[in-house]
Order: sequence, then C-alpha cells, then structure tokens
Amino acid sequence: MLTIDNLKELGADVATGITRCVNDEGFYLKMVNMSLQDANFDKLKAAIEGGDLDAAFESAHALKGILGNVSLTNLYEPIAEMTEELRARKEIDYSGYIETIFSELEKLRSF
Repeated sequence: MLTIDNLKELGADVATGITRCVNDEGFYLKMVNMSLQDANFDKLKAAIEGGDLDAAFESAHALKGILGNVSLTNLYEPIAEMTEELRARKEIDYSGYIETIFSELEKLRSF
C-alpha cells in the first residue's frame, strides 16, 4: 500500500500535493493511486513505439498535468521534459524517457 512516507522516499513533493488536495491526505493518496493507473502511460508508450509524435504529445501533455497536480516529481520531471521535445516535434530517440518513466512508475506501483 502506497503511503506518504513511500512517496517522500521516491522524491514526491508530498506537502504541495496534499495542499492541492485540500489538505486531505486520504484524498491525496486516492488521487496519486488513480494517476498511476492512467491509460495515458500505455498510450504514450504505444505512440512512441509507433512513431506517432502527435499522439505521444497528447498523452505526455495529459500526464504532465496529472502528475503535476499530485506532485509526483520523479515522474513529472521526465514527462515534462519529454512533453516539450514532443511539442517541438523533435525526431529524437525517446526510448530513454520511456525507460525512465516506466521504471519510476513501477517503483510507485510496487507498493
């Protein structure tokens, strides 16, 4: 079960996230858990693997907002960086971003 302490250990800005969730830790944890199950993670990976930068941008941009709201810094930072690369439609190797994002996602999902 994911806890506030787990999130702190993984680099989440828990204080900001809880503030955004009307200072309700239970509500914050619920929002974190929901964000970790967002379908845009799989959509992003599939879009990158398929070379669809437009679809990848849409998924990355959505995740950036979601993860920013719950202050999951360890996921937010690579997603935010990737979003800007995709916004510019840069033809680069995005596999490093995908590896980092899914590695951090699995750490969070493992609780």
